[in-house]
Amino acid sequence: MTDGTPSSGTRERKRRETHRRIAETGLRLFLENGYDATTLDAIAIATGISRRTFFYYFQSKEDVLLAYEGGGFGEALGPALREQPTGQSPIAAAHACFLLLADRYEREDSILADRLLRSTESLRSKKELSFLRLEQTLLEAMIERWPEADPAILRLDSMIAIGALRLSIEHWRTADGKTSLAMCINHSFKLMDAQFRKGIGPR
Repeated sequence: MTDGTPSSGTRERKRRETHRRIAETGLRLFLENGYDATTLDAIAIATGISRRTFFYYFQSKEDVLLAYEGGGFGEALGPALREQPTGQSPIAAAHACFLLLADRYEREDSILADRLLRSTESLRSKKELSFLRLEQTLLEAMIERWPEADPAILRLDSMIAIGALRLSIEHWRTADGKTSLAMCINHSFKLMDAQFRKGIGPR
């Protein structure tokens, strides 16, 4: 017997559902009307929520679009890294995680959001910040997974790994469907490994 109060599990499920509805509505309106022409209030009205409720889930309409960045890659990266074996290097673990999560970038909604995020200078700046957040997410997970390692070295590892990921995404995007993101990731890490083996930089 209950007192009619929703359980924490039910509240969390409803929260996720509302978050998803707002994001889906926002993306649809951006595609139909254009990003600049779509207001925050229009998203709230179309979702059937108040402006106040909107701000409970998102700080701005830019954040609605960023919810599709990488198809949830950023949210999945930390947990995936923490499950990686510690008998490998942090960079190798990051490589494995990127391959595991690569198909998230290849989802249709993620591709559409990526195009919108590259459509204006202000949105491109937001997209750049998303890579910095990925770098921080990866670093925090690496520190948890390898607590005895030097944090400065792990920071360098996270910067190098995310740099390789960015290069991979750029190559995949310009390939226009002719190759998978996973193949581009493998190529970037092979190039990086080759450079490390022979010494980075001109001789």
